[in-house]
Amino acid sequence: MNRRQIILAGSVAALASASNAAAPAADASGATRELWPGGPPGADTVKVREKIVERLPEGPMRDRYAEHVTRPLLTLFAPKTAYNGITLLIVPGGGYVRVVFDKEGVEAAEWFTQRGFAAAVLRYRLPADGWAAGADAPVHDAMRAVRLLRSHPIVSGSAPGGVGVIGFSAGGHLCGRLLTEPKLEYSRSDAADDQSARPDFGVLMYPVIATTGPHAHQGSAQQLQLGGVSVEDLQRYTPSFNVSEATPPTMLIHAADDASVPMENSLLMYMALRNARVRSELHLFDAGGHGFGLRSVEGKNVAAWPTLVQNWAIHHAAS
Repeated sequence: MNRRQIILAGSVAALASASNAAAPAADASGATRELWPGGPPGADTVKVREKIVERLPEGPMRDRYAEHVTRPLLTLFAPKTAYNGITLLIVPGGGYVRVVFDKEGVEAAEWFTQRGFAAAVLRYRLPADGWAAGADAPVHDAMRAVRLLRSHPIVSGSAPGGVGVIGFSAGGHLCGRLLTEPKLEYSRSDAADDQSARPDFGVLMYPVIATTGPHAHQGSAQQLQLGGVSVEDLQRYTPSFNVSEATPPTMLIHAADDASVPMENSLLMYMALRNARVRSELHLFDAGGHGFGLRSVEGKNVAAWPTLVQNWAIHHAAS
């Protein structure tokens, strides 16, 4: 454990016991929190080794991703301005073969914390790496993350609640499952698991929704199958089929020229939300492609997406 992590550990303990008015914690940017004490469950048959890849070693911006995640982590970010009471769990994409945690994680966290949010970026396990939970392992990590953010808030004195999720691409599929499959559970690990894993709201960014049919993202569907999902059962892993009145308010954002995950994925999810009378909102932009995050939006209408999310989060976390 390095010096920054030691400092954060002390801060987390203080946050959990504090009873004073909510105030920002010591700067937690880049500090990590393990999801599972003693290691993640179901690891007996896991043979892979975690690997961190730097895609732009000489570039002006960092662009790392994780493969074969064996240490699921939260990277914590305290608000840089007055805390608005909302914590965002940010779930990057990567087609379920990697977790792109700078481009679709850290950069979003930095944007939102500059506007009063607390944030945590999730590095989650992947379906095909041999975990006992198979294709459910990533969702278990997200459930555990929500519970940890409620039981040990990033901001001192903040009450449980006000936790939203934002998922990108395959991370959007993961979050779609988190929002629509409330009975998907794992064995209790500690007192944190007594908290609710239901987010207060969700934001799905160019999400993978369809797992079968012409609009499916074949790469993500293949990884689910490698995680033990049969072809016959694959449709059950399409979040739009699992929407109910209990699904939290959900926003969807997509670009019409997305050549990797067609916009019909968001349309499918939006219609399911509407049919279930779930408060929802859909923004389709004419241009942006796939994986635009915050890097590829300058001069495009899609550059409005983080402000749209900010307004949605503030409204629905308080409702």
